[in-house]
Amino acid sequence: MVLSFFKGSSGEGNFAPIVARSVAMLGDARHSFDLASLALLTGADASAVAADIRSTDDRINQAEQELRSELVVHVAVQGSADIGSVLGFTLLLKKIERIGDQAKNILELAEQGVSFSDSDDLEKMTAERTLLSGFFAEAGELLGASDPDRDAIDEYSARVSESVAYFQSKIDEFMSSQRPGFEVVPLAIYYRFLRRIGANLVGVVRTSVDPVPHMDYLEDGAVDTDD
Repeated sequence: MVLSFFKGSSGEGNFAPIVARSVAMLGDARHSFDLASLALLTGADASAVAADIRSTDDRINQAEQELRSELVVHVAVQGSADIGSVLGFTLLLKKIERIGDQAKNILELAEQGVSFSDSDDLEKMTAERTLLSGFFAEAGELLGASDPDRDAIDEYSARVSESVAYFQSKIDEFMSSQRPGFEVVPLAIYYRFLRRIGANLVGVVRTSVDPVPHMDYLEDGAVDTDD
């Protein structure tokens, strides 16, 4: 990881340990997403994975708090020279923490008795969650690269953003569906979580190339969908 990983950094701070832990947090978030989405799609007993997902989420939250404290100390010691990097990492950590929360939200759907295991679209939905899981791995590779590759990041962002737009189209479809509410409401909620996860993954990788004033915003100036 180059020292000037974020725009606005002086290049003097050593952020490699924080990058490594951020990548580990992203791996934890993927683990939670994989378990939660599989429970929802297979109809498996959610209680079998609930403790694992929640303990993983707690680990992500603890890591975020510890790393934010380290960043505060860094600014106190080094001054404002690396403020761009510190702000960038703060936003990145929050996005990863939100992904963990969204994975936990998927678990909670399964805990409430929602299951898509009998859906006519199960094969397609399984392919969608497999694709999104793969995006986690790619994000970790881009984040942990020795030098941020703008072309690779732009290409990744375009592919994930295409999936985000697709998830939104599914939500729009369910909003106007004539199917019973007990069928479409859980689907709309699920795809909303998928959309948020995808948007946050884009935000995670783009923190390495976007200047601080542009972080959390889309190309048209709108706020991204990372809530």
